[in-house]
Amino acid sequence: MFGSPKTKDLTPQQVKASLEAHEILLIDVREPAEFAAERIHGALNFPLSTFDPGALPAAGDRLIVFQCGSGKRSATAVGHSLKAGHSIDSHLAGGIAAWKAAGLPTVAIDSETGQVLDAR
Repeated sequence: MFGSPKTKDLTPQQVKASLEAHEILLIDVREPAEFAAERIHGALNFPLSTFDPGALPAAGDRLIVFQCGSGKRSATAVGHSLKAGHSIDSHLAGGIAAWKAAGLPTVAIDSETGQVLDAR
């Protein structure tokens, strides 16, 4: 595990179910070019390179869950949030790579045409 001992590792299936139930706000901490190339539908982009836990959007009654490419940066974001006094402690273990390995859909950009694609 990359985060603090308090980091909650969520599976792709848990994140998908929580997204569908509108129980979480998924925050992708990858860089904008990574996010633009392929993302999980519904995720918002707050890159770790400029990450400020105080600038995160209000999630209402939803929990914030972080996500990145492999789980390392999202676990780091959890650590930064906890250190700043926020109660955000969950991330997608394995990141978008685990999401895709589980056969779950992403939104991607076709590099040849610029079209938005629903990808698997």
